[in-house]
Amino acid sequence: MMMKKIFGWLHLWLGIASGIVVLVVAGTGSLLVFEEQLEHVFQSSFFYVEVPANTSRQPLDNLTAYVQRENPKYKVGNIMIEPEADRSVVYLLRKGKGNKVLKNQLYVAVNPYTGKIIESMPGNKRFFSVVLQLHRYLCMGETGKFITGISCSIFTILILTGLILWWPKRNARKQRLSVKWNASFKRLNWDLHAVFGFYVHIILLITALTGLIWSYKWANNLLYMAFDGNTKQQKIVSPESPAVKNTGIAYLEKIVNTTNVRLPYEGTITIRFAENDSTAISASKEDRSRHGNVSDFLYFQAGTGELVKERLYDNESNGTIARRWVYPLHRGTLYGWPTQILALIAALVATTLPISGFLIWMGRKKKKKKTETRGKAAKPQALPLDKHSDTSVQYQ
Repeated sequence: MMMKKIFGWLHLWLGIASGIVVLVVAGTGSLLVFEEQLEHVFQSSFFYVEVPANTSRQPLDNLTAYVQRENPKYKVGNIMIEPEADRSVVYLLRKGKGNKVLKNQLYVAVNPYTGKIIESMPGNKRFFSVVLQLHRYLCMGETGKFITGISCSIFTILILTGLILWWPKRNARKQRLSVKWNASFKRLNWDLHAVFGFYVHIILLITALTGLIWSYKWANNLLYMAFDGNTKQQKIVSPESPAVKNTGIAYLEKIVNTTNVRLPYEGTITIRFAENDSTAISASKEDRSRHGNVSDFLYFQAGTGELVKERLYDNESNGTIARRWVYPLHRGTLYGWPTQILALIAALVATTLPISGFLIWMGRKKKKKKTETRGKAAKPQALPLDKHSDTSVQYQ
């Protein structure tokens, strides 16, 4: 009983301390679960084009040169090429030193058949970019990252203490596993908090733990220690390969063709340009036939399109493979729709937990005040110590 009181105290005050942040992070997380699907529904013209008859796609080098000419203040950072014929080519352009800042980013969709720009969208105008910034940084930069990291740690403790507080005695298991829908609001609110929280606690714990790996270097090192036996991380770094200029070669088109030959499975190709001319260009391809975030990397010389190096998923260390699992586990995209639906349900429940928990606390606070008021009112006045005396004793 003493331990449960301690865990109850921790659960209460840690929940109050982190409630607003958990509400924001869980709410934005529920939106990000189906980010790709929602974005393609509500902004289909950005991602899809009509496929004209008897017309081939223009060379990627021509499209890239046109995008760069139209946006001279920006520099092309990434190019995303989808395997489907009816998909646009999407560019991510950046400018300035703070190129990770949303206002310094520009998304450009290009029709690969006409070569025309469909739409240009600043990073700070893209809905899901703002949602992601709110989810990870509370739109407060490194300060926000620190706050969400602390809140993620607290949320992990809340899940564990909540499970301990929920754990029923043998004769009360049925009550703790079902919601009494026809009960009073107070009882229903408690059931929604405790019962729903129990059913999603495993998913939420996985989400919280993977969030810690993103938030803290020690958690990331712990992952590598568990799977590789050391904390040495194999960072994905492009090899040195000085660019060759004015070759007249359509080297970007060559990179795409070589990537499809070397990696014959279906998937999105993402070309990433180096920040300097002495580093190779990387081309990653996501293998859709496997679980989420399985990508192979090829590195090419800028200007010639010659293959410099390859880095295949199956050749990575166990620690690096485990680290690649963190993203789809956190997002719920590991095995597509089934795991996404589970992640969405868990995120929605997590969004309600701070609210229902606050209502439980407020209810107990009101009950305590009423009990104290009734106790004071019920206290009788004491009779005089001596019936002949003028003095009397009164309970205060």
